[in-house]
Amino acid sequence: MYDYLIVGAGLFGAIFAHEMTAKGSKCLVIDKRSHIGGNCYTEKIEEINVHKYGAHIFHTSDKEIWDYINQFAVFNNYVNSPIAVYKDELYNLPFNMNTFSKMWNITTPDEAKTIIKSQIEKLDISEPKNLEEQALSLVGKDVYDKLIKGYTEKQWGRSCRELPSFIIRRLPLRFIYDNNYFNDRFQGIPIGGYTRIFEKLLNGIEVKPNTNYKDISGEKIAKKIVYTGCIDEFFDYCFGELEYRSVRFETEIINTDNFQGNAVVNYTASDIPYTRIIEHKHFEFGTQSKTVISREYSAEWSPGCEPYYPINDEKNNMLFQRYNKLAQSRSDVIFGGRLGQYKYYDMDKAIRSALNAVKAEG
Repeated sequence: MYDYLIVGAGLFGAIFAHEMTAKGSKCLVIDKRSHIGGNCYTEKIEEINVHKYGAHIFHTSDKEIWDYINQFAVFNNYVNSPIAVYKDELYNLPFNMNTFSKMWNITTPDEAKTIIKSQIEKLDISEPKNLEEQALSLVGKDVYDKLIKGYTEKQWGRSCRELPSFIIRRLPLRFIYDNNYFNDRFQGIPIGGYTRIFEKLLNGIEVKPNTNYKDISGEKIAKKIVYTGCIDEFFDYCFGELEYRSVRFETEIINTDNFQGNAVVNYTASDIPYTRIIEHKHFEFGTQSKTVISREYSAEWSPGCEPYYPINDEKNNMLFQRYNKLAQSRSDVIFGGRLGQYKYYDMDKAIRSALNAVKAEG
């Protein structure tokens, strides 16, 4: 008999298992995949640490979390500075003076502010009815048309006019020449990849990969369950299915030492089917003779596909609340992570959530 059966070897599950084991609990970790690490998993290809499930750039302003994760890895000084390609034009992200200078051939913040203000005033949108109107009212027509519209429609698989306005509550405009995507104090990539972190977290803990919870759920093998899968699946979809967006990856080895000159390049035009290309070696300043790239395609989710992003619109949030109420009645189960809590978590927030769950256990 285990104290905890932990379903999922991602950040929430691995950290919970590590901390509770340190407190003397006996834990069993299972995962339906063949590896640990969840979506943070990195796989070595051509001596390059490939982010198997999309780019994971650690960033936080929480020093306690930064100090915590640094117990398990040495982080480099990578700064996320993505590039956006629109047709034959190239722009810096996030929207900053480098972006505006290229777009309008200007040099000063006042010039950029004047152009954006003029475009917004001409549109005369007082109460945005959808995502398109919300974005236009925040950044004007040029930035929206070139850098937001196509990319967002590929991400969500539907027109911006069909998407609710609350998806984009704000669009940060920086009137300085700064390409650092994040505002957080701490940022970097673990040297040697993320998988090493999970190997250290789960060292000495029994782990069973290729194991589906449904196949063992009829057995009473633990006093308590920590469940990081889909909350609606746990309850056999009794209220219906929650919705997600999924992502498909096409990974390719290319016989060149440098394919695109940057780790992350977004493709914002609607006629390019993928949303971005990741060149993994640049996360760790690699000098290998070959390179590995991954094209990312946003996709509709259906049962059997990997769910990536909860669709936190009003309909789905109301459905989640019904499941969450049911979850609260189960004192023998802790629901965690982005799927168990139907919430998109950055990595630092997932760690904080796991540590809070540990604290709640006493």
